Amino acid sequence: MRILVTGARGKVGAAAVAALTDAGHEITATDLGLPVFEARPDGVPYIRADLTDAGDAFAVVRGHDAVVHAAAIPDPTSSPPHRVFQNNLMAIFNTLEAAVRSGAARFVNLSSETVPGFIFPERPWVPDYLPVDEQHPIRPQDPYATAKHFGEQLMDRAVRLSDITCVSLRPSWVQWEGNYEQGIGPCLREPARSEGFWAYTDVYDLADAIGLAAAATTPGHEVVYIAAPDIASHESLATLARRFHGEQAPAIRSPEEPGGSAISSAKARRLLGYDPRRSWRDYLDDSGRLHPEVRERLERGETGVQRGRRLTGGG
Repeated sequence: MRILVTGARGKVGAAAVAALTDAGHEITATDLGLPVFEARPDGVPYIRADLTDAGDAFAVVRGHDAVVHAAAIPDPTSSPPHRVFQNNLMAIFNTLEAAVRSGAARFVNLSSETVPGFIFPERPWVPDYLPVDEQHPIRPQDPYATAKHFGEQLMDRAVRLSDITCVSLRPSWVQWEGNYEQGIGPCLREPARSEGFWAYTDVYDLADAIGLAAAATTPGHEVVYIAAPDIASHESLATLARRFHGEQAPAIRSPEEPGGSAISSAKARRLLGYDPRRSWRDYLDDSGRLHPEVRERLERGETGVQRGRRLTGGG
């Protein structure tokens, strides 16, 4: 297929570009970064675009069979609230509108585990139960989760008014070689309270899920969680939940996810054939430090994410 990947210079977008290219699709990459003009023989076309501008969105989407929308300000803490909400909501509105009007058949929306609202709340609360699944009530407070929730509703709108089909993926905390040690390492050495209940997703498993979602033929709009089957800890989810949340700890439904994750990927496995194969153990030792061979690979730039950044005209 001819697939447009937005946010292609980000962690998720870059991995998606690499995975989709390896799968034989014809990829166009777009992001906000300045292009360069030295073409690379192994690269993919790169177009600079600001998707909050409808003209840019229509220009880059036209001619593609599918869109993978990974572009977004990635959290509500590093930008003013109005900037997060405006950027993330208008980017997805414009890109999806362009996909509908240009006749694209498929739209893969990178939503978020934060949609229910318990990850970045101003007034903290805990999930009703664990592992969290697609039926959990949605009560967002922060601008990031709220915009992601509205984005899912825009998918519902799109399938009502056109023949496009959509999948919204809700990945948990995304990790790759460049941030496993910094992100998950401390959790292994000294467990601390986690509003996300120690769930995470390997970026390459997520890229595989994106490829499955793009190629699938599910009708309408489906929402699925994507997570690793284990958690970022040596201990069990039940043990950590009791220790850090006490009497407020959510009830853990039986059976738990294989490996004990706080996020259920059962629907993604059933609907898309999602089969996560990677764990923090592939990158880190028991003390949370990178395996020497992983560190060497990272220093040489020999990772799927780095490979996904080799974009013709895109740096």
